[in-house]
Amino acid sequence: MNKFDLTGKKAIVTGAAQGLSYGMAEGLMEAGAEVVIMDLSPKTETVASEFAARGFKCHGIKANIGEKADREASFKKAVEVLGGIDILVNGAGVQRRHKSEDFPMEDWDFVLNINLTSVFGMCQLAGREYIKNGGGKIINIASMLSFFGGYTVPAYAASKGGVSQITKAFANEWAGKNININALAPGYMDTEMNVALVNDSNRNTEILNRIPAGRWGTADDMKGVVVFLASSASDYLNGAIIPVDGGYLNR
Repeated sequence: MNKFDLTGKKAIVTGAAQGLSYGMAEGLMEAGAEVVIMDLSPKTETVASEFAARGFKCHGIKANIGEKADREASFKKAVEVLGGIDILVNGAGVQRRHKSEDFPMEDWDFVLNINLTSVFGMCQLAGREYIKNGGGKIINIASMLSFFGGYTVPAYAASKGGVSQITKAFANEWAGKNININALAPGYMDTEMNVALVNDSNRNTEILNRIPAGRWGTADDMKGVVVFLASSASDYLNGAIIPVDGGYLNR
């Protein structure tokens, strides 16, 4: 079990003031890691303080990772606060829903910037540190829409398809440098982003009927697999897209 121990490891988790990223950050801390929560939310520092009050090593940095200068400055600050970086979890993500023929370009640009461009930028920043320092772990967040097209979410589908592909592309170049980069593909998760689906009785029933586990996923369901990818237990895994979906893809 020591292979899953993250004691002394330093992690940055974006988007962790809420949702799945909150659960992943909590899982890393429960395994012993020190974590910087990086989020645009005004409650970022409060959430970090609440974790610290529970005995975890946690810091909050309010940042707009969609803006290049802020992303780079905030990453540098996080590395300084932690005294290094071993783990990056790119958990921040946004969603916009419109019929494809009416999808506004400004929403397309917004979703692609946060969900794909900023992920690429954060991977580069971490990769440069890892190349200098002998290696590290990167965990991206893909989606079921890395495999499917979705409905009324063309920008989200494009962004998550892109996350899957850049994960593989980086792995090709960095696996030989002791850098592991993989992605998790959450299934239908009961989070703020999916409130509309959860509350739509017809869609909710359709979704549940396709999930062999018979329930929506939760943030806790992300903990074990993110710890696995952040730990030495996954040292020979690279470029993988791992579904965390209750078996949804099987149907």
